[in-house]
Amino acid sequence: MAYLFTSESVSEGHPDKVADQISDTLLDNFLAFDKDSKVACETLVTTGQIVLAGEVKSETYLDLQQIARDVVNDIGYTKSEYKFSGESCGVISLIHEQSQNINQGVDRVIKEEQGAGDQGMMFGYATNETENYMPLALDISHKILIELAKLRRENKELTYLRPDSKSQVTIEYSDENVPQRIDSIVISTQHDEFDTDDDRMLLKIKKDMIEILIPRVKEQFPEYVRKLFNDDITFHINPTGKFVIGGPHGDAGLTGRKIIVDTYGGKGAHGGGAFSGKDPSKVDRSAAYAARHIAKNLVAAGLAPEILVQVSYAIGVAKPTSIYVDTYGTKNVDLTNGEISKKVAEIFDMRPAAIEDRLNLRNPIYRETAAYGHMGKEPKMVTKIFESPYNGKITREVELFTWEKLDYVDKVKKVFGL
Repeated sequence: MAYLFTSESVSEGHPDKVADQISDTLLDNFLAFDKDSKVACETLVTTGQIVLAGEVKSETYLDLQQIARDVVNDIGYTKSEYKFSGESCGVISLIHEQSQNINQGVDRVIKEEQGAGDQGMMFGYATNETENYMPLALDISHKILIELAKLRRENKELTYLRPDSKSQVTIEYSDENVPQRIDSIVISTQHDEFDTDDDRMLLKIKKDMIEILIPRVKEQFPEYVRKLFNDDITFHINPTGKFVIGGPHGDAGLTGRKIIVDTYGGKGAHGGGAFSGKDPSKVDRSAAYAARHIAKNLVAAGLAPEILVQVSYAIGVAKPTSIYVDTYGTKNVDLTNGEISKKVAEIFDMRPAAIEDRLNLRNPIYRETAAYGHMGKEPKMVTKIFESPYNGKITREVELFTWEKLDYVDKVKKVFGL
């Protein structure tokens, strides 16, 4: 019997994502000026206020307050009527030095023996139902909000948009787990109060979302996905009504509260650890990226159409306590999941230092991960400029989303005889 599956996304202006972006931008600045920085920073945003907390071990010194303000302005919180703006909000920094008890378990004289920054398990997932090997419902949810943000910044067709928004997509699947149609789309977008008649205002927003936004989103997909955008989609546009009060004024935001949005939209599994604000010695982040890299390359090589990879660690220990590959009974080789897992462990070195080196994670590449998902984006080279009143100005050329590269496909095919 056919079934429905749903995923959601939130915009860069959502309070939790504002917090994530501040935390990751702080991390980028520390890594830009000192690549060996150890960072675990958290951010709280609320009406007119930003609170920075956490632990840092670094040789550099930064103007943390200005960095936080710049992020808020970049997102679009620049007006006093939002009750939260980069120019007027207060910024309190409670960041202090990292505990030596933790650091002694991570740093090693021999880099390859670097211990894991914490215990825990991390997951990576990939499916061939989309070109970027991501679950379709989440991919559409992200693209809706990315396009909505573009419309907001263009400020031409939709001049009333504010930064905070959410989306949700429900897809009907066949018994064979193949997407059949989009059943429903939910979009909640913050907006100016541009009409004295609330009903008329909400009708215009709904019309614009369906007739302007959705066609722009649809154009970004290949034909097999476009066909799923049928005339029978149920749209819920700002279903609670007026959405003028939003952002950190409407709800407090915290780093690390959107871990399912950040990963696979409820598909696969999640180990529970958030990503933003953590340097790559924290395996919550680096091992989750490495597990995605493994899963994506295995699926792209044809090992199975859907794969989940789990890896686990003990704090201060370099070698993983386990690596497991689940093919959901769809594997194209005559091997058990256990046998596949053993071969995968031989192909991919999952010690923390090896992950950092393989994926070039000691670079300032994290601001771009902090909104619209850490997985499924295109790897690319970018030039980034960092300025500090204490360290001057530097330019760094870095590669983003290295864990999305399909650079192990040939090796996987050779090992598994595909």
